[in-house]
Amino acid sequence: MPQDQSVSASLIRRSDLPDAGIVSLMVPINGEMTAIIVQCDGATLRAWLNACPHEGRRMDYVPGKFLIDKQNLVCAAHGASFRLADGFCTSGPCRGESLRPVSVWQAESGELRFGCAES
Repeated sequence: MPQDQSVSASLIRRSDLPDAGIVSLMVPINGEMTAIIVQCDGATLRAWLNACPHEGRRMDYVPGKFLIDKQNLVCAAHGASFRLADGFCTSGPCRGESLRPVSVWQAESGELRFGCAES
């Protein structure tokens, strides 16, 4: 299984991330440094805020270390289970809710950029 990692930077390139695995990043979103989760799967990157919809707690049990069970990301605080394919909660106290998605795109400079819609 790939190693989980924690990265804190504002200038991140795809090559800075692992080919596969889950990474915790602190990135600027809407002018504020924000904790996010990035799932790396080859050329595909999926990202969510690092906050469980149940109580808003971080998903990692220590920074950058996540519980993964059968392609599900498990909240370390209360055991909610989220599909890595789409962030949808399949079991636990917030069943039927989803992790808040973060968009990921590559700027012309080659740096990755992150953003999410205002709630």
